[in-house]
Amino acid sequence: MKKFNIHSVQKNEKLKSIAALYDMDADALKLFHNNHCEVKDMILIDLTRQEELFIPRTAVADKNKLVRFGRGNRLIFQPEHSFCKYGVTINFETGEHKNELKYNASVRWLKYENKQHFFEINRTSNLYLNQEEVNEIADMLAYKTSKVLYPLQVSVDERGKFNQVENVSCFKERWESVKEEVYQEFEGEIVDEYCLRIEKIIEEGDAVDLYLKNDYFLRTLFLGIYQSFGENYQLELEENFPVVSNPIEPNYKIHIETDPIKDEYDLINIAGKGRLYDERSISDFINEYPFSMIITDDPTMNEEGNFRIQYYLNGETLLPESLYLECSMMLEEEKKISVVVSTIAE
Repeated sequence: MKKFNIHSVQKNEKLKSIAALYDMDADALKLFHNNHCEVKDMILIDLTRQEELFIPRTAVADKNKLVRFGRGNRLIFQPEHSFCKYGVTINFETGEHKNELKYNASVRWLKYENKQHFFEINRTSNLYLNQEEVNEIADMLAYKTSKVLYPLQVSVDERGKFNQVENVSCFKERWESVKEEVYQEFEGEIVDEYCLRIEKIIEEGDAVDLYLKNDYFLRTLFLGIYQSFGENYQLELEENFPVVSNPIEPNYKIHIETDPIKDEYDLINIAGKGRLYDERSISDFINEYPFSMIITDDPTMNEEGNFRIQYYLNGETLLPESLYLECSMMLEEEKKISVVVSTIAE
């Protein structure tokens, strides 16, 4: 992110007139410029031969370009009465093997209660695997039976972070009609076994909850970026993400920055990157251990993985317009998940 802006000095401009243009004190402008320029370009009393001035990133003539922050430069999460449609693309990479999954989804705000926002999530299109509509029997069964989940209701905290699925009990009621639809199109032992496996998962509420917490779309959309970025518009945090299947998700250390100025499209830019930071070794993850098998007071942290995000929020509503998340870690081969979420225009 840019740390400052540049003002090109025009003929007859003075330090005081430039400071007034940006609603700044002249001495404050001089101090900021002198702290960023080369010695030969420093201002002593007034402008002499300076052609450019360094000015604070937030010093803009058009105040509408400033991002609307709360106290402590906190991004404000206010999704009340919102309804958004998104196109979702998820790429799965293990070594040289790649698969791409695409679908559309809608997200409707329902209510705010006990410091939680409630949303209804619906899948609004068929699934496409590697650019083709799913048609293999295994893929079709997965798609058909997944209908038992939708519409899905989830809760999200005031930071915009996914909390939990709220309507797990409804899945049992929906299952009978979904199963009937499945048997109208398919038959045989494979279908019987698949449906039996789904029924067992539905019976175990914890298993369903764990399955849905691995939903890459939900976890990307509700990552929890509505926090205080401080005076430097930066944030350090630790974040878990289900790049591998494990009851205890891999942990990443991430540095996130936000630009206090909206871009030319009136979007708020947020960028972050980080590395895996977990006590478990590559072997631990391969064997799906929830904890490190080596107990020590000073563990060597596994950093064989990367994390990156690039988010664009609507400049007025502060709700997501376009999101990109990439998460990887080393197993026997590198495993990488990348998620792209973009609004669908009406």
